[in-house]
Amino acid sequence: MASFGDLNRVNTNIQSLDSQLSLNKINKQMAENQLKMSTGKRINRAEDDSAGFSIATKLRSRIGGLNQAMQNVGDAKSVLDIAESSFGTVMDNLVEMKGLATQAANDTLGEDERSFIGDQLKALGEDINKIADQTVYQDYELLNGGTAGMTGDLSLTFQVGERESDTIEADLTAVNVGELFASGGDADLGAGTTAGGASVGGAAIDASAATTSGQGTLTFATDANSADYRSFISSVDSAITTMSENVNDIGITQSSLSVREQTLSESISANESAKSRIMDTDFAKAQSESVRLQILQQTATSSLAQANNGPQSVLGFIG
Repeated sequence: MASFGDLNRVNTNIQSLDSQLSLNKINKQMAENQLKMSTGKRINRAEDDSAGFSIATKLRSRIGGLNQAMQNVGDAKSVLDIAESSFGTVMDNLVEMKGLATQAANDTLGEDERSFIGDQLKALGEDINKIADQTVYQDYELLNGGTAGMTGDLSLTFQVGERESDTIEADLTAVNVGELFASGGDADLGAGTTAGGASVGGAAIDASAATTSGQGTLTFATDANSADYRSFISSVDSAITTMSENVNDIGITQSSLSVREQTLSESISANESAKSRIMDTDFAKAQSESVRLQILQQTATSSLAQANNGPQSVLGFIG
């Protein structure tokens, strides 16, 4: 800073240089403060706060992952909703099959009437296969065991968090005719059959298993009697139980996804708040700082003007 004796020197105006230095510092601070107010960010470059910038970058990365995970949860719920809707339609068909099989098991019906009921039951089975065919999401046949074939389970892994381990598994069991009624091989569902499902004598109702190339079929002979249909009632009951278990499994997974959705929402809010405290401008503070710097700018400008006029006082020593 300029001393008293410096005012007596004209060649180098130390007081003016000091005033310029002070004004430049104030102008730089004002520019930085205006940038903070215009962008809304307290940290615009790493040099503003290197530690804060690094922490905020990690938080921003985590928030990006959490937001995508939230979308993933929504997509996963959509997949399960599609499967659940089709499960409900299949269940309706099975309930109708139960009523028809119970009707056919009554000895008040003749062979022709039972044949008509058999045709209805076969058509309902074909409808179940069509439902399985039409329940598709992206490239996955949800009710046919996925893309590998018509048997087994379709295993789906949903990424519901921003970490590798944040996943939820869902297994969708194939629910075509072969899986519901034959489950792993040709199986006769009527009376009077031998091991392996081959029909003998008056046996009348068969189910073929689903394979990698087919969904399985139900076959009702025209000579099916009431005993055959009574046995078939048990098979329909087993299929209904299987469908009830499938719906229960989907419900459990949907519940888990809903819980994860709530957790993700809370995590996003908390991380956004933490990032905001580090990165965002406090406008009340920034405005107060702006007023302070404007006053300092005016005083520094005034001081610079006085310093530039200072050397004229030396003229008093001359003459």
